[in-house]
Amino acid sequence: MDLIKTIEEQQKRAGAQPFNIGDTVAVYFKIIEGKTERIQKFEGLVIAMKNAGARKTFTVRKNSFGVGVERVFPYESPRIVKVDVTRPGKVRRAKLYYIRDKVGKGAKVKELLGAAATEAMNARNAAADAAAAAKEAPAAEENK
Repeated sequence: MDLIKTIEEQQKRAGAQPFNIGDTVAVYFKIIEGKTERIQKFEGLVIAMKNAGARKTFTVRKNSFGVGVERVFPYESPRIVKVDVTRPGKVRRAKLYYIRDKVGKGAKVKELLGAAATEAMNARNAAADAAAAAKEAPAAEENK
């Protein structure tokens, strides 16, 4: 059992940003197509988080041209460049699967308001930017 935990600890991402269920997030995900790399932004509502440790995942849902799109991201994935919290949400459930059935304004989540929430969100986003910059610096040196 200790061997598994040590391997999982090695695979944890150093710049993993904390966010909660109900937050609207923008996930910057590295896409590799052949020899080219690009960063794709997927912005939506975090409706679920599962498991713990290196196998932890989170589900983000967005509406794209009237069609609901969900994507499951591994929390510790090295392909995630950063996760920005665009709007902190105020929810009282661990899983927001009921949002799938809602349409229009009913599919919204209340926003967490207040100076403390705004300050915490800005601090998290600043930490995300710093972690993304630190992650990109070694990659830029390798390409030279």
